Amino acid sequence: LWLTFAILMHVGIVGVQAYRNAPNLDEVAHLPAGLSHLEYGNFDLYRVNPPLVRMWAATPLIFLQPEIDWSKYHDSSLSRSEFDVGRQFLQNNGSQSFEYFVFARWMLIPVSVLGALVCYKWSAELFGSLSGVISATLWCFCPNIIAWGASITPDAAASAFGILATWRFWKWLREPSWGNVGLAGLGLGLAVLVKSTWIVLFVLWPVAWAVWRWFERGSIASKPGGAQLATVLITGIYLLNLGYGFENSFLTLSKFNFVSESLGGAGAHESEGNRFKESWLGRIPVPVPANYLKGIDVQKYEFEVGKWSYLRGEQKEGGWWYYYAYAILVKTPLGFLALIGLAACLCVFNREYRLGWANELILITPAVCVFVLVSSQTGFNRYLRYVLPVYPFLYIFASRVAVRFGSRGRLFQCTVILLLVSGIISSLCIVPYSMSYFNLAVGGPFGGKHHLLDANIDWGQDLLRLRDWAKDHPEAKPLHTQIFTSIDLDIAGIDSQPIPTHGPNSVSTLTEGWYAISVNELMGYQHYGTKKMLYTQFQKLKPVTTIGYSIYIYHITLDEANRVPQEISLPEIEE
Repeated sequence: LWLTFAILMHVGIVGVQAYRNAPNLDEVAHLPAGLSHLEYGNFDLYRVNPPLVRMWAATPLIFLQPEIDWSKYHDSSLSRSEFDVGRQFLQNNGSQSFEYFVFARWMLIPVSVLGALVCYKWSAELFGSLSGVISATLWCFCPNIIAWGASITPDAAASAFGILATWRFWKWLREPSWGNVGLAGLGLGLAVLVKSTWIVLFVLWPVAWAVWRWFERGSIASKPGGAQLATVLITGIYLLNLGYGFENSFLTLSKFNFVSESLGGAGAHESEGNRFKESWLGRIPVPVPANYLKGIDVQKYEFEVGKWSYLRGEQKEGGWWYYYAYAILVKTPLGFLALIGLAACLCVFNREYRLGWANELILITPAVCVFVLVSSQTGFNRYLRYVLPVYPFLYIFASRVAVRFGSRGRLFQCTVILLLVSGIISSLCIVPYSMSYFNLAVGGPFGGKHHLLDANIDWGQDLLRLRDWAKDHPEAKPLHTQIFTSIDLDIAGIDSQPIPTHGPNSVSTLTEGWYAISVNELMGYQHYGTKKMLYTQFQKLKPVTTIGYSIYIYHITLDEANRVPQEISLPEIEE
């Protein structure tokens, strides 16, 4: 009954946020890109991510038939024209665009439910049914899973299919039947079609298979064979190519031009190259679609070139090796973190809570590999969502606290229940603003802006709530806005004007009126590499209210407009 209730709550919360949130920065590009895949079998748009999630999300648009203009499409190695196409999509369809995004997001709710069910099933098989309920509960009420489950970015789906693939691989290792071979291969294919990060499984699984055979050499009658492992991997590769319609699959490596120095060699940033062209490797057919490899190349280029990053009030070009560990610590409910810590202690000090080396490695190593891989890319750090696939593994790991739960002391039982309930309440208290969640250790969502910015708190998701607030407050005129979004405010139905400034590096010129400012702008976030911090002066003013936790509303009277410029100053910032 609790499992059913938790899943229904999850569906309701995700569905409401999918309905109320405005399209975030990346969604604007994802949806028309998915439609281009379906209509033309072309995968150039948004090649930096595999296409499965946006194709599935865009399916309703085939029947709804929005107006689409592909004239903004252009292709080159570094082309990101999906954003131009996305903005044109919004212009063509106006306010009706928001309905299309709602239907697209709702298509992905079953994927999030799948993640909850896999967490339940695998935990139940490892530790018992009560553990299954706990891990599914952690998934269902995790604010980060909720936030990205309500978006058509691929991160929540990558978490669901990543844990599905690993669970089916583990099932095959334990029961090496050809049926399990097929299911493991299916899970692998789906995972790599959702997020290119999961390409690590093609390396990890052969190693895990060898380790499993070593550790379990005397404990199972039938051992998984090499032929079956090869079939699993080949099935995954086949499904990856099938998902792209075999678009330019199996081209030889020498036929590619790369922009990253990792693949293109020195100087590839300025002039495309191919470090493999003259070697024997250049004659090898690449067993993936061309756009899959090109997408990895473009992403690697972006990390090599670097971008501005923000952490704990510091901004710099490049990132920090510990960024994602810190992000997990501040954006996960404290109760959930404590359960993970408690499970780790029990695992170390009590043999009853251990699975055995082989099982532990299968559960832990995918999360470790993803976390290490993402953390090693320090060209920029912006999004916790990049390590979202780690969460289901952590939650299954934590669920071992319920092993022989009925025979444990009352104090232990109450502690576990208290930690679980406190985490659930912490997450529910911020609904429907889960994208802006921060735990109480850093002051909750209002304190979060001093620790992380960008998609961790403000990605334009509250734009439609600002529209509703403006309609409910007709006295808020004139309304000056600086919103972190790629959507024209006229399309959203917001009558506003830009905040006046008097120079590229000077503070805003405050005039009498109302002001709506995104948190990223308020904190002077240098998302686009600009060093113009024009709106940080508003940090010294008290907002009238906030829209969610990402937009602050200020009312400047005539007296304040005359007084504030003398009281607030911002130092010049060198170009």
